[in-house]
Amino acid sequence: MNKKRYAVVGTGGRSSMYIKALCTTYKDQAELVGFCDSNQARMDFYNRVFLKKECGNHPDVPTYKAPDFDRMIAETRPDVVIVTSMDRTHHQYTCRAMELGCDVISEKPMTIDAEKCQQIIDTQKRTGRHLTVTFNYRYAPRNSKVKEILQSGTVGDITSVHFEWLLDTNHGADYFRRWHRNKANCGGLMVHKATHHFDLVNWWLDSEPVTVFAMGDLKFYGKINAEKRGITQFYSRARNSEIAARDPFALKVSPDDETMMGLYYNAEAEDGYYRDQSVFGDGIDIEDNMSVMVRYKNKAVMTYCLCAHCPWEGYRIVFNGTKGRLEFNVVERSFCEAGEDMSQFGMRELGQDRSELIPEIIFQPHWGKAQVIDYECESLAGHGGGDAKLLHNVFVGADEDPLGLAADYHDGAKSILTGIGANISMKTGLPVNVQELIHW
Repeated sequence: MNKKRYAVVGTGGRSSMYIKALCTTYKDQAELVGFCDSNQARMDFYNRVFLKKECGNHPDVPTYKAPDFDRMIAETRPDVVIVTSMDRTHHQYTCRAMELGCDVISEKPMTIDAEKCQQIIDTQKRTGRHLTVTFNYRYAPRNSKVKEILQSGTVGDITSVHFEWLLDTNHGADYFRRWHRNKANCGGLMVHKATHHFDLVNWWLDSEPVTVFAMGDLKFYGKINAEKRGITQFYSRARNSEIAARDPFALKVSPDDETMMGLYYNAEAEDGYYRDQSVFGDGIDIEDNMSVMVRYKNKAVMTYCLCAHCPWEGYRIVFNGTKGRLEFNVVERSFCEAGEDMSQFGMRELGQDRSELIPEIIFQPHWGKAQVIDYECESLAGHGGGDAKLLHNVFVGADEDPLGLAADYHDGAKSILTGIGANISMKTGLPVNVQELIHW
């Protein structure tokens, strides 16, 4: 069997999941043929350390700087390009890869605004290439179980949804340390983070957003807010700062942490990017508290709230239907400890004891007692057990997909439309008809 050839553009922390999977679990189906990044040091780290330790001494992969993307495609001849670069560049690499004859796997969000979204849609239609958007939350067994329940008709027609997502003072704060702190890079948390949540609702309801109204502000992070709370000592970044050493919000990285050192600290000289910026510094222009109301095509209405400085992490969602009420409560981490290691990428779940971790899925019919609904799950690691299932679907495929787990560019666009509409609404103070933002 001929192996599919893959190239990766953007070699920050998120790319490691794909790189390791390509070189280990799926090495019989796939071949990694190229790295592309704006920073040579990061690509060198993967060749020098990651591929040797995590991937069984895998041979070095050819590296190309960002301006040489076209040359990488010509010389390495990938079938598929995996886009894990900064969000604001997703459209650039996605469109160019399709124009050069490649299929694309894009990390979420597919892109950050309506103009870039339209460019991706037009390019896909023109080229006919396949574009997959990786929504790993769909694949988490607990989220799939909710889809199964709703799809069965148990709750009836959904009339309203209330959705609350809590990011804690470690994970939530991390978005304010990194390039995500600037909306021009990621569209803010309404796009970068909430694309997961809005995709889940689109998928759960089998619908799409029509009207969006939102309010949001930066209320906790940032220097001005810290000053209001009486903080008088500040720093620009945590490394070598005595003030940061006393700040529980500061990212503290050991010199022995090969990954953080290799991908970021040892790569600073090349592009000046600091991974450990102060969450109470100047220059942050994304919101940390957001509330949204959405009307969907099927007439259901959702109220949604995202807070990025909570003492625990998880989400709660309620579906009110014509046959009863479905409640879904997920605790991903029950509390934070000051100085907790934030150098690990992705979700950090509570542990492996299901008695602590299992969320409650509760259905209460109109006339009857509440019923707790269980589900089967081999592991809750990696976004609630979703990462492993997603990777199998992406690199091998699925014989059957009764829940519609696989997401393409239509799903990618519909998920970001809610966040894009919310950003516009927060700016104008008006509701937004998101159906008018793009044209299919």
